[in-house]
Amino acid sequence: MPNQWKGKSRGSVLGYKIFVFSIRRLGLGSAYFILYFVAFYFCFFAPASTKSSYYYFRKRLKYGTLKSIVSIYKSYYVFGQTILDKVAISSGLRNRFTYHFDGIEHLNETLANKKGGILISAHLGNFEIAEFFLDELEGSATINLLTTDAEHRAIKEYLDRYIKKSSTKFIILQDDLSHIFEMNAALAKNEIICMTGIDMQLRPS
Repeated sequence: MPNQWKGKSRGSVLGYKIFVFSIRRLGLGSAYFILYFVAFYFCFFAPASTKSSYYYFRKRLKYGTLKSIVSIYKSYYVFGQTILDKVAISSGLRNRFTYHFDGIEHLNETLANKKGGILISAHLGNFEIAEFFLDELEGSATINLLTTDAEHRAIKEYLDRYIKKSSTKFIILQDDLSHIFEMNAALAKNEIICMTGIDMQLRPS
């Protein structure tokens, strides 16, 4: 059975300290610069991930050998950027980023009618920072983010020193499926539940 992602981002507390220091003292651009070298490191020292990525680019997308290798590096770099952006935005640098809130009128209409609902996001980008943007919705409604809580404890405790808290609530996915009862309770109170979905395309064999 293939290895599955367990909701933990790979890395050490020291690595996060370096990036947090760079973001806070030298600016986000300096952290992006360091990331060039970190992404190169993972190309060689994350063999399972690199091998799977190469198979995807080379065999599935039919890229050439060189383009597949470059794409692996780019995928590591972009993934690293999403982590840095999450740290930067959650530590108070949200005004450094621009965004487009597509479909916000539907959410505001739901809130104006004092109704609950479920918001399903594409499983891409950086959904973890949604809490810092959902706070800007019109009306006073409780927002619940359905998420995992499997991050390395040492890293999480370190980042908690810098992350600002929002009014968004979290529903943590549990192995015993008890989160389903929390979701049901939230909907019964006309609250909003946000979660990521998976786009599946079935093809005949």
